Amino acid sequence: MAEDLTIDRAISKEAQYQSLIPQIEGLLFGETDFVANMANVSAALKEQFNWFWVGFYLVKNDELVLGPFQGPVACTRIAKGKGVCGSSWLQEKTLIVPNVDEFPGHIACASASKSEIVLPLIKDNQVIGVLDVDSEFLEHFDDIDQVYLEQVINILLNK
Repeated sequence: MAEDLTIDRAISKEAQYQSLIPQIEGLLFGETDFVANMANVSAALKEQFNWFWVGFYLVKNDELVLGPFQGPVACTRIAKGKGVCGSSWLQEKTLIVPNVDEFPGHIACASASKSEIVLPLIKDNQVIGVLDVDSEFLEHFDDIDQVYLEQVINILLNK
């Protein structure tokens, strides 16, 4: 198990992901507890990218319930189809929102959040949760984030 991450923010975003992903694999190696692994993934992503908020919501009793995260306090429960997280769950797809104020029904857990990416965690053809990442900057997320965060989710779900 890794104890420290090698963080380098002076390289391209893609290179940061390429450096971080093997470290996440090492961090999760041998650990089978899903909650512990979600906690370490959210911490590793927050540490590398210094995003405003990064964390997980898990499907419980037909709603999303807050799971491990890094950042300020967050909404505890989100209904299916509500906000970006609930919409990602309902649509079973990644949503990139350049400006959260323009997203119909956006749930403002923190007014400092300006853009967001939400990726569903799909196991056995069923959404079991979402990875939610917020930035205090507009238009912060793109296809590069989607490609590499989907790889991170794949690592997490296959431990």
